[in-house]
Amino acid sequence: MYKKVKETHIFISVFCCSLARVSTKWVDRTLQRKKLQEVLIQLNAVKVTLQHSEQQLNTPPMDIEDCCCLSALECYRANLHVQFNTTERNHRQLSRSLKNHLTKSGLCDSHKANSSCQDCASHPKENATEFFNRLQSLIQKGIDRLSMI
Repeated sequence: MYKKVKETHIFISVFCCSLARVSTKWVDRTLQRKKLQEVLIQLNAVKVTLQHSEQQLNTPPMDIEDCCCLSALECYRANLHVQFNTTERNHRQLSRSLKNHLTKSGLCDSHKANSSCQDCASHPKENATEFFNRLQSLIQKGIDRLSMI
């Protein structure tokens, strides 16, 4: 009888632990998705003010590989910081959000920078509209990916 009760307790413990892991992953993905949605709103606010800028910015390609996602994200953030006035509230918020760990983990499965990725300066220069459209596309892909999981 004791052995049967002990096995039942072990089963219940294992079951509860597995549920806790599943719910933690679900909460993490929900937080990541909400952060990316927040970034998208911030991006749209900045985009409206800057999309007609004549600035030419180094812009990662539209179909960025996941292993190069972090370097592309850093390239977008660095361009925003250097090329535009990041003292404005919307720009500061967007720059901070692009650096946030939830943004990074929500966009990129790979959490390590890959040395085979193109350097930011080697990406072709595009106008501000294309720059913002590609960044928006990257963020939307992350939201879509997290929504399917």
